[in-house]
Amino acid sequence: MLTLSVSQITPKGFSTMRLKQLTLKKMFFNNNLKLNKKNLSPKILGLTSMIAGTLLLSAVSQSIMASEGEVNLYSARKEALIKPILDTFSQQTGIKVNLITGKADALLQRIKSEGKNTHADVFITTDAGRLYRAKKANVLQVIQSDVLNEAIPENLRDPQGYWYGISMRARPIFYVKGAVEANELSTYEALADKKFKDKICIRSSNNIYNQSLVASMLSADGAEKTQQWATNFVKNFARKPKGGDRDQIKGAASGQCDIAIANTYYFGKMITGKKADQKKAAEAVAIFWPNQNSRGTHVNVSGAAVTKYAKNAANAQKLIEFLSTKEAQRWYADVNFEYPVRKDVPASDLLKSWGKFKADAINLNQLGVNNAEAVKIMDRAGWK
Repeated sequence: MLTLSVSQITPKGFSTMRLKQLTLKKMFFNNNLKLNKKNLSPKILGLTSMIAGTLLLSAVSQSIMASEGEVNLYSARKEALIKPILDTFSQQTGIKVNLITGKADALLQRIKSEGKNTHADVFITTDAGRLYRAKKANVLQVIQSDVLNEAIPENLRDPQGYWYGISMRARPIFYVKGAVEANELSTYEALADKKFKDKICIRSSNNIYNQSLVASMLSADGAEKTQQWATNFVKNFARKPKGGDRDQIKGAASGQCDIAIANTYYFGKMITGKKADQKKAAEAVAIFWPNQNSRGTHVNVSGAAVTKYAKNAANAQKLIEFLSTKEAQRWYADVNFEYPVRKDVPASDLLKSWGKFKADAINLNQLGVNNAEAVKIMDRAGWK
């Protein structure tokens, strides 16, 4: 697998282009036209040269944009979290993966800005809300794949086939052992109760993970109840929202709050990581799975899509189908602390140790549909 800037072209690419140029030139002048320059006027010779130049330019363009045996991936997942499985794909298929990593929103903006000239064939990003944005931005194309439809549960993929979840994470409640008892907790909605005043740490409303959580509540409870919940929930914040998910758990462990909301894979990384402060913080809290007697705990995905102007669309689909295989799903489960989207692949031992839970079965496309209203509700509630 090659990791590079998409503006780069490999020497192999230049060799292919040069070969096509020479072949076309030979065919055009020697085989097809058999022209005698002495018998042609300068005007005809000029027209001939112009046609030849057009064909050569076309060959060069096609060589750059659609090289066989490769696929260009724009990924919001960090290289370390995806490169090993991409290497396995390349070894098994012979298809080279050109990987570009970056921030999720920046990559989407890049694809939009590049338009028809984009190098991206596959777009991988975190959160169904972002995948929905990409779909609405008209930069994706529908994937027709029985392989994906059979492997990925219906609620974890776009209803029209624009994107597919490839790994799943939950966003449960974390509570400080000794400060809160599990029997005091029940649902996300109950966190708005006055008994939790000054006890909750959570990220900013700008964070897509929180926006999707509120979007899921909109589907379950409606706008009026969700607005009332958000208004009261904000009153229970122990501090002004700041930092990432790990910072919420660290804040709870340090005594700034008793309850935190975070994604499970961050917790897994903290427990198994080399940073002593994060490991210590993770050991101070426990997971509570909310809404088990109703809709279930909120879940979300990292997902993949084929871009609208993919030059290697067939290889793009092959890559996404590979990421849905049992082999790839096991790797995600064991290495990335995420839940497989396939029902026939078990979670890792670490994730199993957190206990089984009922997941919200909402179609995740709805998180994108409800995003704008969710943001308005958070703003009105004063969720900074």
